[in-house]
Amino acid sequence: MSVLFRIILVIFSLLTVGYIIRKIRRSQLQIEDSVFWIVFSIFLVILAFFPSIAIFLSGLLGIASPVNFVFLVIIFILMVKCFSLSIYLSQLNDKIKKLSQHIAINEKVKEDREKQEVV
Repeated sequence: MSVLFRIILVIFSLLTVGYIIRKIRRSQLQIEDSVFWIVFSIFLVILAFFPSIAIFLSGLLGIASPVNFVFLVIIFILMVKCFSLSIYLSQLNDKIKKLSQHIAINEKVKEDREKQEVV
């Protein structure tokens, strides 16, 4: 890995951690959600400071360049995160649907009771 690429990894990782901490302080991001991004940034910093890890793993997997290995790992991790967020979003949509149906039923029952009381 080139020195420039390693410097870029460190800079963007530190900027990401700073941005995450700022969002947590402003209550715009929950701590539970930020753990992934902080760990991800630490992982990139480790790869930047110890490029021999990327060199060894890229050679082990038969990838021509350690930079390609780093990009492949980043893309894979982000795809897994995106998939897990899609699952979470689907679950939330189901909960919202059930909740809105429950509220509609309760309102209908309340209206029916009010009509019976008037009669």
